[in-house]
Amino acid sequence: MTEKFLEVTGTPSVRAARERYYGPARAERPAPAHDPLGPDEIEFIGRRDSFYLATVSETGWPYMQHRGGRPGFLRVLAPDRLAFADYKGNRQLLSTGNLDVNDRAALFLMDYPRRQRLKILGHARTVDAREHPELLAELAEPAVHRTIERFFFIDVVSHDWNCPKYITPRYTTEEIAELTAPLRQRIAELEQQLARTSA
Repeated sequence: MTEKFLEVTGTPSVRAARERYYGPARAERPAPAHDPLGPDEIEFIGRRDSFYLATVSETGWPYMQHRGGRPGFLRVLAPDRLAFADYKGNRQLLSTGNLDVNDRAALFLMDYPRRQRLKILGHARTVDAREHPELLAELAEPAVHRTIERFFFIDVVSHDWNCPKYITPRYTTEEIAELTAPLRQRIAELEQQLARTSA
């Protein structure tokens, strides 16, 4: 766990819970202002076709939403800045409204086949796509331009990789097709051999 992530999430009540279950912890070292994303995090983000975004309402309730697109739709603009285009949806605008009063956000990114997950904490804001059409080319493929209503920008505070122990591997249809391609090819060869033998 990065020092800044530990500082941000390690509130007094969290530290008390750890001490109750596991005994006194080591003294925490001073954390930097933020932990920039490294090459491993940037590469991981670039391969994702979805993630979960959590925000906090003005009444204190957390809210989590799924975001999806083509791999790489969550763009790394800099080691401490992310962005993505937000498509038209159900018109609830819960995340957008939450960020208007509390800019704290958490991103949860999963790679189920490799059993990896990355958590990112940051400060987020939205930008109306109608007021910034110049961002379309930078942040989205032309095929989805007509569905974009706003852009999200996230200034990264910190990140953390989670233990893979209880992640159940899951696969997309594309990943299954790739994994089973050699088997399907071998089945086709055997069927041809059988057809020739039968003839």
